[in-house]
This record gives sequence, C-alpha cells and structure tokens, in this order.
Amino acid sequence: MASSNPDIVRFLTGITTSGTPHLGNYVGSVRHSVRFSRRADVQSFYFLADYHALIKVDEPARIQRSTLEIAATWLACGLDPERVTFYRQSDIPEIPELTWFLTCVAGKGLLNRAHAYKAQVDKNVAKGEDPDADVSAGLFMYPVLMAADILMFNAHKVPVGRDQVQHIEMARDMGASFNHLYGEHFTLPEAEIDDAVATLPGLDGRKMSKSYDNTIPLFTPRANLQKLIAGIVTDSRAPGEPKETEGSALFQIYQAFADSEETETLRKAFADGIGWGEAKQTLFERIDREIAPMRQHYDELINDPARIEKILRAGAEKARALSKPFLTELRHAVGLRNLASSAKPETRKAAKVARPSFKQYRESDGLFYFKFLDATGAQLVQSRGFATPQEAGRAIAALKQERGAALVQLAGQLEPMDDRGVIAASAALDALADEAA
Repeated sequence: MASSNPDIVRFLTGITTSGTPHLGNYVGSVRHSVRFSRRADVQSFYFLADYHALIKVDEPARIQRSTLEIAATWLACGLDPERVTFYRQSDIPEIPELTWFLTCVAGKGLLNRAHAYKAQVDKNVAKGEDPDADVSAGLFMYPVLMAADILMFNAHKVPVGRDQVQHIEMARDMGASFNHLYGEHFTLPEAEIDDAVATLPGLDGRKMSKSYDNTIPLFTPRANLQKLIAGIVTDSRAPGEPKETEGSALFQIYQAFADSEETETLRKAFADGIGWGEAKQTLFERIDREIAPMRQHYDELINDPARIEKILRAGAEKARALSKPFLTELRHAVGLRNLASSAKPETRKAAKVARPSFKQYRESDGLFYFKFLDATGAQLVQSRGFATPQEAGRAIAALKQERGAALVQLAGQLEPMDDRGVIAASAALDALADEAA
C-alpha cells in the first residue's frame, strides 16, 4: 500500500482534539507542517486525533468544539485539502481494526515502558497508592492506537518533538513484529525532528501547554491577544536597565515569529534597556501582523461548520481509498479470509513457504539490502546497498505495486538480471500481488 513512487516521502501528522490551538501549536507544528506540505516530493497526511482525545477528555461538547477549532486552524493557516489528505481519525474505521491486529503482536513489556503510563505509575507510587490507580486501558494502549495511525498509511516520516520519539520507535517495533509473522506489509517509520522548530514558553515562562493553563490562543481576538501578552511574566528591571534575552519568555516568543534582522533589533533594544511595556507592545504588533490575515479566514470557517464537515468527509474518502484495500490485504494476511477461497487448511509454516517473499537485512558495510525469493526460497532479485531501511522499503513497495515495470525503473538499484531472470521475477511479483488481492 506504500507509495509506488520511491522518490515520494509520506509524512503524517496528527493533533489531539482536546483543546483550543495556541501559539505554541502554531510555531511548533502547524506553520512548519503547512509549509512542508507544499513540497513536490512530499505526500502529506494530516488528521484530527479524536479517538486519542477520548483518553484525556470526558466532555463530548469539548471534543466536538476542539475538532472544529483545530480543523479551522489548519485550513486558515493554509493547508490545502486538495493537495494533502486531511481527515478525522474517527472517520477511518480501518484504524481501530488495525489497532486490534497490532495489539495482538505488541508485547506488554513494550507498553509498560511507555512514558505516559510510567509517569502515572510513578506518580501513584510516590503518593503511596496502587500503581495502576486512575490508569485506563485507553492510556495503556495509547501507543498501539498511535502505531495504527502511522502504519495504516505506511508513513515514512512522522514530525514529532523529542518527547514523542518513543511512540515512533514503538510503532516500528509493532510493525516489525507484524511483518515478521505475516510478511512485509508495513513500512517502518522514522521520527522527523526539526530542531529549528520552536518550543514556545507560556505566560509564566514554562512550556506553553494546556496542562499548565499558560497558553495564548492562536486566534483569540486582537484586544485579548494584547491583554494576554501584557500578562507575560518578566523581571523587575526598570526602563533604562539592560535586560537579558537568555531565559526571557518574551524574547523567545518574539524570536519564533521574527526574522533574523528583527530579532537582532530587539536584542539590541534589550541591551539598551527597553521598558517591558514597550517590549510587550513590540511583541504584540509582530504576532498580530502574521496572525491577523489568518484570523479573519479562521473566523469565517468557524462560523461555517458545515463547510469544514464537507472538507473532512472528502478527506476521509481519499484516506479510505487507501485504508480499505490495505486492511483487506492485512485481514487476508492474518487469516481472516473467505472460507471458499481455500480448499484445504494450511499451517502457518506451509503458508510462508508457499509464497514468494522479500527479505530485508543489513550488512557489515552498514548499508541496507533486500532479496526477493520465489516460493521455494530461490533468489530472484538482489538489491544493491541503500543508506537507510526506509529507502530499501520504498523500493520493495514499488516492486510490489508496479511489479515488472518497477524492475526496469529500479534497475540501477538492483544487481543485474538476464531476460530469463526478469521474466521469473515478474511472474513471482504477479503471484504475490494476486495472493494479496
């Protein structure tokens, strides 16, 4: 199900629908992702993670409102639903079914190590309570649902903060476990960390977060934006006294919006003793200059929820054009099959021997390779070395999708084959595709 073009990289991003988008969400995810989605070599998937919200929020109206606000935010910030796949998680019924498939291959020990679960356990132990007090199965299984989100669309890259890298590693682990048991179905994703993307401090200097109640809503009215910025915590240095940019929440927020020349101008003003009131006004004007045009678009969208609903349903249709056939393939792989399609039962060992297969591995030179074997285990195709497992995986995906045509397109990445070898490999690829269908 992966992209048939090995030069296209799939990126996937989701935001949990548990609150109102704030400036931290904008500079840490939305702005960067929207710009990135315009690249010709990127295929982007953006989703509203409303299933995830159920783990954190038990207020139905809040989840509905947050879904509306986040969808309107993405669109107002320039996300083009015609160019990307933009959908609501709960509109893709294949995701919870895949979650169960992955649950059946995920080790409990792996889930025991999840940061969110461990943090709650540590908190309970510190209070002398039962370690699993207030731990729902949803919290414990959160990484499996996230893995299903990623693996369903065979994403190559998932932009995350460093605190979320573990979830991507767990998705890789589950995908690899499934592949080991049932054949190569999933691309193993990589975390995409951009250290240039800012993490904003909030009104009190801590990380801007709904958990700390220190956020500045992205599209709050202009007057309220000015009021909130005026409330940013600063020190007691008077006008005329030099001020430190290091550790200043005000300066860090300004830097996330300003270009290098603007940043240096404010840095000099800090050294020259700018008053805090003037600095806050400068910050307000800079943020409002960027946000104001989008705020007008956001207000139009938020007041027309039917328009957003239509966009999300169209996005779900686009997503399900991929997820439905892929889930059919996975159901067949695990044995959920039409009973009339096989005349006699087969053991798992026999099923593995009876089909052509790809074998992916790493050599001592540090490069990644794959082989394509026929049903008897004889080698049909041998790849040359790839720098990353993702590159090798994309080549495998192209061979599965395009079959004989891909053998020609990828000739430079494969060891030479004579005409007889190409014919044999093409026939085996066709047989593999027919079995998956």
